[in-house]
Amino acid sequence: MNTGLPVVIVLAAGRGSRFGGSGHKLEQTLGDSTVLGCTLESALAAQMRVLVVCTEPLAAAIRSKVAARDVVVLPSPRGGRDGMGRSIAAGVSAAAAAPGWLILPGDMPLVKPATLRAVAARLMQDPVVFAQYRGRRGHPVGFGAELYSELIALQGDEGARRLLARYAAQPVDVDDPGVLIDVDTEEDLERVRHGDAAELTSRPMPLSR
Repeated sequence: MNTGLPVVIVLAAGRGSRFGGSGHKLEQTLGDSTVLGCTLESALAAQMRVLVVCTEPLAAAIRSKVAARDVVVLPSPRGGRDGMGRSIAAGVSAAAAAPGWLILPGDMPLVKPATLRAVAARLMQDPVVFAQYRGRRGHPVGFGAELYSELIALQGDEGARRLLARYAAQPVDVDDPGVLIDVDTEEDLERVRHGDAAELTSRPMPLSR
């Protein structure tokens, strides 16, 4: 692991309220693993520190893959909001000394390790960067250390949209449709299981995530 590289912050504290199946969407099976397990395996393969922000029900499974010090457990979200802002703030606070952070939602199991490395490399030049596939913005999104105070001030369901606009985020073109593919619904999960990337990448990727 190269400690001079950004930290990958995997966001896994949301309720996953759009997923209509039984159990949490991140715990659904995908190949020999789970949705979250595949996301973590890809992140770890990028050879950077991986820190996971989660709720207690997922913590035990996550600790089997990453060091206990790299698991940040938040209270389960209340009401209809998943609190994306609080997750980002908690992750960045827990890795305050990092030269930057890559934000990767836990429901994006197809992002390639090479994509994470490419975004990390570009982050050494620009304060805000994001993965882009065929002209479409995706994840991960990277933030440089100079944005620390603004990132830890994020609250509630406030994501990073404001920072992306303020700092003229720079795209990193990658040959990786996985940067556009998240698992929000049962239908998404079935398409990922069957490799139907074309349909999944036709949906807009929310900037605030």
